[in-house]
Amino acid sequence: MTRINQLDPRLANQIAAGEVVERPASVLKELLENALDATAAHIVVDVEQGGVRLVRVRDDGSGIERDDLPLALSRHATSKISAVEDLEAIGSLGFRGEALAAISSVSRLTLTSNAGDSEDGAAWQVQVAGRDMAPEISPAAHPRGTTVEMRDLFFNTPARRRFLRTEKTEFGHLEEVFRRIALSEFDTGFRLSHNQKPVHQLPPAKDAASRAQRVARLCGSAFMEQAVAVDMEAAGLRLHGWLGLPTFSRAQADLQYFYVNGRVIRDKVVNHAVRQAYRDVLYHGRHPAYVLFLELDPALVDVNVHPTKHEVRFREQRMVHDFLFRSLHRAIAEMRPGEGPVPHARAVEAPQEAGGESAQAPRQGNMMLAPPRAAPQQDGHAQSRAYASLFGAPDAGTRGNLERQVSDALAGWPEAAPDPAAASPLPDSRDDGMPPLGFALAHLHGIYILAQNADGLVLVDTHAAHERITYEGLKRAWGEARVRAQPLLVPLSMAVSTREADFAENQPDTFARLGFTVERAGPETLMVREIPALLRGADVEALVRDVLSDLVMQGSSERIEQQIDELLSSMACHGSVRANRRLTVDEMNALLRDMEATERSGQCNHGRPTWMQLSMKELDRLFLRGR
Repeated sequence: MTRINQLDPRLANQIAAGEVVERPASVLKELLENALDATAAHIVVDVEQGGVRLVRVRDDGSGIERDDLPLALSRHATSKISAVEDLEAIGSLGFRGEALAAISSVSRLTLTSNAGDSEDGAAWQVQVAGRDMAPEISPAAHPRGTTVEMRDLFFNTPARRRFLRTEKTEFGHLEEVFRRIALSEFDTGFRLSHNQKPVHQLPPAKDAASRAQRVARLCGSAFMEQAVAVDMEAAGLRLHGWLGLPTFSRAQADLQYFYVNGRVIRDKVVNHAVRQAYRDVLYHGRHPAYVLFLELDPALVDVNVHPTKHEVRFREQRMVHDFLFRSLHRAIAEMRPGEGPVPHARAVEAPQEAGGESAQAPRQGNMMLAPPRAAPQQDGHAQSRAYASLFGAPDAGTRGNLERQVSDALAGWPEAAPDPAAASPLPDSRDDGMPPLGFALAHLHGIYILAQNADGLVLVDTHAAHERITYEGLKRAWGEARVRAQPLLVPLSMAVSTREADFAENQPDTFARLGFTVERAGPETLMVREIPALLRGADVEALVRDVLSDLVMQGSSERIEQQIDELLSSMACHGSVRANRRLTVDEMNALLRDMEATERSGQCNHGRPTWMQLSMKELDRLFLRGR
């Protein structure tokens, strides 16, 4: 080992740059955050060669005083915090005071700023040079605001430069950073050019319509057509933004933007809450799309946990998780016909599910046409009752197996599935008396219902729709009956850690609410005496271990609810109307009315869409009408 030496400023800054500056996109993120902290109303970004050759950010913010320019390029110098107490409630995007110093150590950086209001454009420019990074100040011409120009990234660190990718790849990362920040700062106008060619021109968005337009330009018009606006508030927390329909899912998690007090973040608490909210409406392996903003007291979130500020730590994680889950769960539940965007066939990208009902099932006959209607049928509840009595119970062979599973868990459970319309009010019909899903015209190949509504043609997957209706009825009945426990004939002895045994001993009520009776039988031994009645036959030891792990690590567990939901979903699938079963007109209309009254009826239990809309314009386009 050599003697300990003080690192020179440039080497120290280059080491720091390894944490902050990964690629040109990292530079743009830091410069945009500084411009926004300076209250800029307009920001212009010019890049060349994917940002490797040039990243220039110009703003019309408050600017920097001449005497402060040398400090702006030095480490641990900032105007955003001044005391330890400021770290407890950070309201700015940047605060570390390291970004400009780190960037200037691995590139050729020039900072020009004007903090005055003079019309002559008198300003000052600062650069750093040499081993000691001594600042050099000179007069310049610049309107009020600041321009930061970074050229030749990693020119003096060739090892870092070799890790950069192609120009296209680097610009893709840079554009994503631009998109994330432009989505969060609607009051600011942005412009992005690459190699002197304009890419994005975004004027300030001051109202709801212009904000939605900006989201559509950055995330695609298809997303906005298949998303619902949410705005919910409770306990000092506010969640607002746009939530994509479950049928508008993605193969990758590439359209997920979550902001905490305007800062885009990645957080396991947030991710878990979102996954749980989409749990039984999203197709397996797919990812939801959303642009969401969480606002809370800055004192309740710690943003000083990572140099890039991508991660945060909530002081009340349980409260934040529960608020996000309840808010999103409710928003998704209300995505039913007549209360949200209309699913169009062109926006859905769901693969075929193995083993499910499909259009490829054997067909019997062509279609059953409905007789001419003298007048719309308005008695949706009567149709629903007739429908439930016909299709609410599974066939005799399946019913025997299902009854044995639920007889002990649901006392008094009726043979027919509960009537969803009795528990949820029907959505309001249109002024012309036409309900959202309209009225049935035909039953195509015993699989699809064709219906006419005010907008055009509605296509309904009969089995998928009835499966969701039955599933929601089973969940509601199970919830009302609560979790019933069933004693084990032979209590199960489990070896666990001392920590887990301590937790189980101190939290008996938590297990009781989940339907378990767990007692401590030794320093590292638990005795399981009762389990949820509906889960008899399950791997009890594995289930208890998973639940115990969740409770110890997270303070809660959704595994019991998830397993019960999976069982109820399977029951609903077996108990729902199958392909090729002919429905009468009244039965088809009853199904449509039940869909309008049932939560999450836009997707079946497996996440497949239950209905699609073809508008008159889309139908006219298919037949070249009006051309």
